[in-house]
Amino acid sequence: MKVVIAPGSFKGSLTPTEAARSLARGLTRVLPDVEVDLIPVADGGEGTVEAMLLASGGESREVQVTGPLGRPVTARFGVLPGGDTAVLEMAAASGLTLVPPACRDPLATTSYGTGELVKAALDAGCRRIILGLGGSATVDGGAGAAQALGVALLDEAGRPIGPGGRELLRLRRIDLDALDPRMKHVALIAAADVDVPLCGPSGAAAVFGPQKGATALAVAQLDAALGHFALIVRRQRGQDVEKLAGGGAAGGLGAGLVALLGATLRSGADIVLETTRLEQRLNGADLVITGEGKIDGQTLYGKAPLAVARLARNRDIPVIAVVGGVGVGEQSLHGDGPDAILPAVPGPIGLDRAMADADDLLADAAARLARLLAVGARLKVPRPTERGEVCPS
Repeated sequence: MKVVIAPGSFKGSLTPTEAARSLARGLTRVLPDVEVDLIPVADGGEGTVEAMLLASGGESREVQVTGPLGRPVTARFGVLPGGDTAVLEMAAASGLTLVPPACRDPLATTSYGTGELVKAALDAGCRRIILGLGGSATVDGGAGAAQALGVALLDEAGRPIGPGGRELLRLRRIDLDALDPRMKHVALIAAADVDVPLCGPSGAAAVFGPQKGATALAVAQLDAALGHFALIVRRQRGQDVEKLAGGGAAGGLGAGLVALLGATLRSGADIVLETTRLEQRLNGADLVITGEGKIDGQTLYGKAPLAVARLARNRDIPVIAVVGGVGVGEQSLHGDGPDAILPAVPGPIGLDRAMADADDLLADAAARLARLLAVGARLKVPRPTERGEVCPS
């Protein structure tokens, strides 16, 4: 039996590589003869640099940048073999995990450090930059990142607007004269972890603002601010980014990179899966195990487990997701995502303990899964199709 283990990040507890190893440890505890292929994946969020470096080689570098609260943080990025391509995560510079829960306020947090991270890649001589957009603490439309690279975002009096999403409401003029000239000669690829638009009920503020600390009032303010940003871009740049699929990724950073820095927007999961050669490595697989920290309706927006499941379904390979938690909207995934979802937590447990014990919890969940697989093999249970029929075993 060959099992491909391709999990994403368990945010705040396990990287994709650590999660894959934990799942393999539990699976082989019960089924020692099973053949496993570990393929850590990501979707532009945390773990993207790790997955890309693991798949293709290269080196990791560190640089000090401005964090989302304006204080210095150390961020890591990767340079792929040959030195021409850099892989960055905005989460490393402007991520939610860098902000204590009590301090989370997307009206004020900035993506400035993400622009500094891009500048570090330029300083390293890279001419192709893949920037992962997931896991942000910000909803500033990428304003901070653009400012770090020389873009002037000015108010009515011609003064630069300040940090944070609320400041977009004061934007009146965009000036690109001082943009870092190296940006004209670099291919910037924005790897979006979700395909949400910039504004509206399914936009950056409405869908992801609350998890970044936004109140209902703040969500309304941020959505209005992003709409105003889109209006200024349309008037001065001739681009309509308001409904751009993926434009709402990372608090509107996707739209900002396209409008202000000439980026190309792509699915982060697709980029990582191409690099890891997941489709080819599915050859001969009997089962795929994926997973992430929490699976819910938002997974449908383009998260890594969904991309993994779609590739496996194309080859009629069953997919099981082992996850830290199951949220609202999980039922909507069964038509397009994993065939089954298995929570790693066996019973009531505090979040702090669950994150601290994530390695063992994931391994134990994989062991339970292995026992179920053994029972299914003995019973020769046929696999259901999407229409409720069964496929011959």
